[in-house]
Amino acid sequence: MDYLCFRTLCCKGPPPPRPEFDVVCIGLTGSGKSSLLSYLCSETNQHITPTTGFNIKAVPFQNAILNVKELGGADSIKKYWSRYYQGSQGVVFVLDSAASEDDMEGARTELHSALHHPQLCTLPFLILANHQDKPAARSVQEIKKYFELEPLARGKSWVLEGSSVDSMEAVRESFSQLIQLLEEKDQDSGRV
Repeated sequence: MDYLCFRTLCCKGPPPPRPEFDVVCIGLTGSGKSSLLSYLCSETNQHITPTTGFNIKAVPFQNAILNVKELGGADSIKKYWSRYYQGSQGVVFVLDSAASEDDMEGARTELHSALHHPQLCTLPFLILANHQDKPAARSVQEIKKYFELEPLARGKSWVLEGSSVDSMEAVRESFSQLIQLLEEKDQDSGRV
């Protein structure tokens, strides 16, 4: 009897594999993409610099692993974003909710472009209104209205959430919502 109890507790074998999803992460320089991803991966984040080119991170979650391809947001790099979209199963768009009007307009233009891009338009989107901890931050409702998300993203799977490195539990929850959308899309495509 003790042997059976021991085998039950100790000899279960490896846990079942978690599904992996390939996600592209875009947004203007300074929106906080690198910081959020570093915090999610529990990396040291003392010397985070803007991404030049791209960066790939495997971000572990309890029920899935997101292979996130973060693309730099500088003007010289944005024109090459579409070269990295192929194979993506979801999109994370990070914007600085405390940005200047010009930067907000630039972020709006890039989000609209991404939502209409042939390789991205059918994918689930997570839109993070980052830097919610700053005094000048616009609310999630203001961002939703400014970016015209209701009419623009009608019929698409998307989530808009506020974020900040000071509230990583909320960021993790936002990514969990994206994983749920990815799983639903994966199940739907499996039924066809």
